[in-house]
Amino acid sequence: MKQIYFTPGPAQLYPSVAQHVQTALDLQLGSISHRSQKFRDIYQHTAEQLRVLMNIPNSHAILFLGSATEIWERILMNCVEHESFHLVNGSFSKKFYEFSLELHKYAHKFEKPFGQGFGHDDFIKPATEKALGKKNAREDDEKVRITDYAELICLTANETSSGVQMPVVDIHQLKRSYIDKLFCVDMVSSAPYPNLDYKLIDSSFFSVQKSFGLPAGLGIWIVNEKCLAKAERLKQYEGITTGTYHSLPTLWKNYLKYETPETPNVWSIYLLGKVAEDMNKKGIDLIRKETDIKAKLLYDFAEKSEQFDIFVKNPAHRSQTVVVLETPKPSQVIEHIKTKGMVIGSGYGDFKNQQIRIANFPAVSVEDVENLIKELGL
Repeated sequence: MKQIYFTPGPAQLYPSVAQHVQTALDLQLGSISHRSQKFRDIYQHTAEQLRVLMNIPNSHAILFLGSATEIWERILMNCVEHESFHLVNGSFSKKFYEFSLELHKYAHKFEKPFGQGFGHDDFIKPATEKALGKKNAREDDEKVRITDYAELICLTANETSSGVQMPVVDIHQLKRSYIDKLFCVDMVSSAPYPNLDYKLIDSSFFSVQKSFGLPAGLGIWIVNEKCLAKAERLKQYEGITTGTYHSLPTLWKNYLKYETPETPNVWSIYLLGKVAEDMNKKGIDLIRKETDIKAKLLYDFAEKSEQFDIFVKNPAHRSQTVVVLETPKPSQVIEHIKTKGMVIGSGYGDFKNQQIRIANFPAVSVEDVENLIKELGL
């Protein structure tokens, strides 16, 4: 039985992937050199399609690496001399923070319980603090002050483990409060859904095996010239390593020629470009609208259900792309749904026996979600 995957990564393949794989075989893309014009054309096409789809300006490079997990390291090694600051509210945002510690940075975190989200009003604005005086401002223990020496602020637009999103408006407003600090946004399980303003965002990244509906094995790093300048400075400092082949200056130098430092995952880069092109033909506005419709169907169902509860209690922080529901016997639900030709995800980590996770990516249709809801209701 052919199954529909509602898993949060790897996920359902985008409908046109099989056709593009056949074309890649016909073009013998598995054999071409990454120094060839054919590869440069593939890189350029993919970058151009992503720029259109996600409104990425030319001030930002689009770089291809092995995974989003690798990109964590590249960001921390190239953009942080001493201190990073992390908003932690799930397993993946916590791992990003822990990577910084393992790289011997002074990592700070503002952590909320699993399932709770962040807003810009959780933080003391430096201008407000200056106006009121530090003593008075800090008496408000409901708010957090980002450390003066933090060079990089790490945010998660969509926490895959807990189904929590940080609204884009809050990301933008927080950046405006800390305009001089570098901002990095994890979009692993939400891109291209969030409409980020890249005039404010210095760095973001995602993986292809989630919302883009591709096989795993490629991470995309979107990064601006401010980050490049920081990396070039750090490269001159004794005792600091920014990486070798995958230092940001090396990646950027190759990107200017639409090349990579070493042989990359050519197939995945090609497939990403073709799927991004397909998404552009459909239109990002329609993709976002359909995502909202499907999310509303799932959350409305759970609100009325006696078997399921919505895990994220604040509606503003409920993910549109990874819906997390609580249920007494998740394994039974997962097995029942599998017999109906559909696969849903289990809860993450300690929540495996309490929750299910339902990916709401572009590869699944409104009709697919309606069929899933019908079976969940039985």
